[in-house]
Amino acid sequence: MNRPSTLNAGLLLPLAALALASCANPNADKAADARQVLVGMPKETLLSCAGVPQRSATVDNSEFLTYTSSDYSGGGPSTSFGVAGGSGGSGVGIGFGFPLFGGGGGYSSSCEANFTVRNGVVQQLNYTGSSGSSASLGQCYRIVENCLALVPQSTRPPG
Repeated sequence: MNRPSTLNAGLLLPLAALALASCANPNADKAADARQVLVGMPKETLLSCAGVPQRSATVDNSEFLTYTSSDYSGGGPSTSFGVAGGSGGSGVGIGFGFPLFGGGGGYSSSCEANFTVRNGVVQQLNYTGSSGSSASLGQCYRIVENCLALVPQSTRPPG
């Protein structure tokens, strides 16, 4: 009966944990926090840190200011890292890939930040992605980044 060696298991678990940790996006966390932190910001301050919105509308006593950010990567050469094990031992390798025939692995990320302003103060911030899909919070951070820099550290959630 073949059992994985302790060395293989000891190597595989930390690498799996490292792979999962690399998916964390601190900018996404900051964008999520902005939904609470930026409430109460004066409209003048919002305009100075986020700029002129791409769209705006007024309904009754509420203003709706919409900012957009998008990013597209057309793909290209890629690299990967692999670990393999078996009854005969273990191995580690690095691979390089090149898309053929226009294939790509490209990605697109977009965000719309919708600020609701009443009486000259931000009341609410919501994010949406393109065509109603959930937004990429990492992309949303690009919209609110300058405004978050104006908020005192003491009012931000720990993290």
